[in-house]
Amino acid sequence: MGNSALRAHVETAQKTGVFQLKDRGLTEFPSELQKLTSNLRTIDLSNNKIESLPPTIIGKFTLLKSLSLNNNKLTVLPGELCNLKKLETLSLNNNHLRELPSTFGQLSALKTLSLSGNQLRTLPPQLCNLQHLDVVDLSKNQIRSIPDIVGELQVIELNLNQNQISQISVKISCCPRLKVLRLEENCLELSMLPQSILSDSQICLLAVEGNLFEIKKLRELEGYDKYMERFTATKKKFA
Repeated sequence: MGNSALRAHVETAQKTGVFQLKDRGLTEFPSELQKLTSNLRTIDLSNNKIESLPPTIIGKFTLLKSLSLNNNKLTVLPGELCNLKKLETLSLNNNHLRELPSTFGQLSALKTLSLSGNQLRTLPPQLCNLQHLDVVDLSKNQIRSIPDIVGELQVIELNLNQNQISQISVKISCCPRLKVLRLEENCLELSMLPQSILSDSQICLLAVEGNLFEIKKLRELEGYDKYMERFTATKKKFA
């Protein structure tokens, strides 16, 4: 991509606060953006070939609310990313991430996090420190089990479709705000699904198709009627 074209995008972003440069084959985060660290509210560099984020620049976008880097080649995230105190939406689908920075819990304004199609093997414990997190998409990763820390998650919707999950901590029923739990196409046997999800949780939409049991067997479990009451009540609310 020519310098003049990039310059034009930078000039536009200076006025609008939005920098969008998708499908351009970029291999690096554009260094020209360091001129706009106090301007930008949105950056979208999806569908490129970016392998890393520059630590010296990325943490300086003090007003940034939305960062999208879907379909790139990121393998790690710099800790400096966690300086983005106003960031509300972070989309990193289809990269090569195996873990999150230890300081990830400092993204205190984060509401929506998309990490579908990466190489995560565990539920990142840092997510439990994010008090305003509403939606997390961890689908299409390599997660095998859901540990006890899940009970501290504040999310409303948790998508774990298409992982390798065979075990789930009963603590998932303690999530104070969890309404939607997606567990489709995993390795769950019915005996490994905590019954308290049905009887004692806030969950009103449980998606478990494509596991190692028939859905009709789920309906025979104790507590299923309580789950259906929540499901029906929510449906009526949005009807």
